[in-house]
Amino acid sequence: MSERFDDGSAGDADYGVIGREYSRYRRPDPAIAGLIRDALRPARTVLNVGAGAGSYEPTDLEVTALEPSASMRAQRPAHLPRAIEGVAEALPFADGIFDAGMATFTVHQWQNLAQGLAEMRRVVRGPIVILSCDPGELTKSWLNDYAPEMIAVEAKRYPPMSSLTAALGKHASVRPVPIPLRCSDGFGEAYYGRPEALLDPGARRANSAWSFVDPSVAERFVRHLTRDLASGAWDARYGHLRTQPSFDGSLKLIVGHGIDSPSTPE
Repeated sequence: MSERFDDGSAGDADYGVIGREYSRYRRPDPAIAGLIRDALRPARTVLNVGAGAGSYEPTDLEVTALEPSASMRAQRPAHLPRAIEGVAEALPFADGIFDAGMATFTVHQWQNLAQGLAEMRRVVRGPIVILSCDPGELTKSWLNDYAPEMIAVEAKRYPPMSSLTAALGKHASVRPVPIPLRCSDGFGEAYYGRPEALLDPGARRANSAWSFVDPSVAERFVRHLTRDLASGAWDARYGHLRTQPSFDGSLKLIVGHGIDSPSTPE
């Protein structure tokens, strides 16, 4: 396995640097949380891999959280269980010990996607629920017009849906997730109708793709967006998004199965 960052971050982003205010900007959205909770049924025990600060962990179930980054583990609120240090590719659990598994906004950080998902299938008996983005649909966002370099980086980092479904088995499904207008989880597309929010450097830091582009990209983004908001150019083109109840972007819910599910392929 590749060398990890000082705080334990195991992917390509150093959350010891960019993740210090993550929980301030990336709060679980109730509508998205409801879809995840429904997909986990009828589980009682759940493994959350790449658990971060605990977003979307159902509080009415027995959750075991696994997270490599010390910075992210430290941001978990007191009402959630403490996270175990570990990585997806080497889960420290016995076969079939969990009713269900979940992984939200994390698979693009795994060093070996197939191995990580195989490990989840090994330790989970029932549904495996993944929240991720379809890299082929990231250009739907207005952000592509203002920071195409950042969107291109995101598209290269997120695994295609076909890779996820292939690793989860032939009965795995991909479901679109509508993004609410006031989405409290501040990933890039969550601001589809609130462009001013992305002028906040903290909001951009909470989206790891910005850390992979030259600082001049963010500087140009802020300069051009500020200009277009002041002149009305952004609203002339995208103003309808300010009142659009939801946005069908790249966000997807992928549901597969563990070792004992009747839907697991032979």
